[in-house]
Amino acid sequence: MPETDAPPTSRVREVLASAVEALGGQERAGQIQMAEAVARAMTSGEHLLVQAGTGTGKSLGYLVPALLHDRRVVVATATLALQHQLVERDIPALLEAADHVLHKKPSYAVLKGRSNYACLHRIREGVPDEQGALVEMPTGSMGSEVLALRAWAEEQTQVKGNGDRDSAPKHGDKVWRQVSVNHRECLGAAKCPFSDECFAERAKEKAAQSQLIVTNHSLLAIDAIEGVPMIPEYDVVVIDEAHELSARVTQAATDELSVPEVERTARRAQRHVEGMEADDLADAGDALRAAFDECPPGRLDTLPEPLSDAVQLVRDASRALISAFPKESQSDGEGDAGRTQARGAVQELFKNSERMAANSQADVLWLSERDRARGGDQLCVAPLQVWGPLRDRLLAEKTVVLTSATLMLGGDFSSVATSLGLKPSERVDHSLAESPEPAAPDDGRQPWRGIDVGSPFDYARQGILYVAKHLPPPGRDGLGAAQLDEIVDLVDAADGRTLGLFSSRRAAEAAAEAARERLPHLTILAQGEAQLPELARLFVEDPHACLFGTLSLWQGLDVPGDTCQLVLIDRIPFPRPDDPLMSARQKAADQAGGNGFMQVAATHAALLLAQGSGRLIRTTSDKGVVAILDPRLVTARYGGFLRASLPPMWSTTDRSVVLSALKRLAS
Repeated sequence: MPETDAPPTSRVREVLASAVEALGGQERAGQIQMAEAVARAMTSGEHLLVQAGTGTGKSLGYLVPALLHDRRVVVATATLALQHQLVERDIPALLEAADHVLHKKPSYAVLKGRSNYACLHRIREGVPDEQGALVEMPTGSMGSEVLALRAWAEEQTQVKGNGDRDSAPKHGDKVWRQVSVNHRECLGAAKCPFSDECFAERAKEKAAQSQLIVTNHSLLAIDAIEGVPMIPEYDVVVIDEAHELSARVTQAATDELSVPEVERTARRAQRHVEGMEADDLADAGDALRAAFDECPPGRLDTLPEPLSDAVQLVRDASRALISAFPKESQSDGEGDAGRTQARGAVQELFKNSERMAANSQADVLWLSERDRARGGDQLCVAPLQVWGPLRDRLLAEKTVVLTSATLMLGGDFSSVATSLGLKPSERVDHSLAESPEPAAPDDGRQPWRGIDVGSPFDYARQGILYVAKHLPPPGRDGLGAAQLDEIVDLVDAADGRTLGLFSSRRAAEAAAEAARERLPHLTILAQGEAQLPELARLFVEDPHACLFGTLSLWQGLDVPGDTCQLVLIDRIPFPRPDDPLMSARQKAADQAGGNGFMQVAATHAALLLAQGSGRLIRTTSDKGVVAILDPRLVTARYGGFLRASLPPMWSTTDRSVVLSALKRLAS
């Protein structure tokens, strides 16, 4: 990893102080410590893990050294929301605030996957359907939305806009697909008559000329791990929301195979080939359907013979079909879009079926049962682990800074570091001292430093962790009478103001029903009854409202102030025993001589518990209770590991103390 001259500590502090003052903030020791540590890591090439609690201001903590670095830096986020915040608010505000001390205007760009940009070819020329006719304009409100998006895209070309979905008129996913293409549907710059105006190509060009690029975990994974060039050459990558990285990389490397996909691909190819190859692929789809019917859903340690034979038929038929497409020199120029997309679909089918037919020990295969209305069963394949590819194709090539409010699980960085390809033996730095020379890796993994810069919140004074030790352990049948009674009593004491985080939709609905029946004076909102932004708005507007839901609420809701004074968690969020990927990773860890339960299940639960508990304290004035209705948190041997992953709140198992505290807060 190349070494560059580090910006002096005084320079980092000067730019950071100027930005904080101009933005109306206050100096935070943790933010300064983080910025200086990030600057040193960018120079030394040693990977850095930074746990920065909520309220630290970690965005400025890495943006300041990134803008002072003399080579290109990439910032990768897990969510579009944070990406939007960085590009639309944080970076422009920083540049404006620190303009007089930066002495230059660093350039920046946002880079997303191709499907996030409107496609002018699709808008202007249309796309042939499976029989060769142009797809007709949808009718009704959907048609109106498509027309609005087409008009917006044309306006974007006139004003040199970015054509980015985030700036488009209101629309749904189905509507957006009418005006966009994915990477394999794209004709490519050489063949597209509108390439000079292409929004995606413009974004790539701007990124190539920028010092700072903001992107997402998935695009980073495709670029670095799958080897598909998506991002211009860079020196350092800062990975924000790094606790999500392993899951996002896994998601990006997961492929699926279904009968409707095979049939659709065969039909699309039919008009572009002269032989029987498309019919052969359709026949392979029939064999796949028959094999699915014989195979129960779940993880497949080995492919049953009928399913293995069917997947190989799909692989061989799609390979032959690729060869049957006419060469580009034989093209008369008509139908290029349809042919390109049809060939791309066949190539994708071949890639996926070839991977599945190999049945590699590095992959996990499972059959996912789906509703017939959604296309029937799917055969899925995902990597058993991602730390190897991350180590070999990212950590070995670039300097990586990983940051999040939840990186220390069980009280240290080891769990997260090991899962990402870093050395299991950690070094945690709580000082501003210069880093020693990196230790040579002794197991192929990469050396690193971990630093916890703390949080401006006084968790011990602001929050209570209550574990309902008197309740029975949760069972498989969902919430019992004792848990429902506890929920109602806690919500009543808090007079609403409750965020309920549940392990299943069924549990959330049962709790909502019980609360509505017994506490009719309160407003009970349940996930699924409206879109999440609408539910969040109603939750904030009504001082006596409760919001009950599942996973997306655990990580994606930010409601500071009196809106939320009680966070309810029904049970420790271990992965389901029948989760194919988690169970395979747990089994592999056991076979390698480790403790699969602690390395996989407990780590997964610790991360979610930390994220869920973090919904309570969002500002220095917030106060409240995190109530966990699972006694195993204090009775089981693994409970200490889980509790050490949570914010350091004052803890109790005394029900009366908690009810009294909630009543005082509500009064």
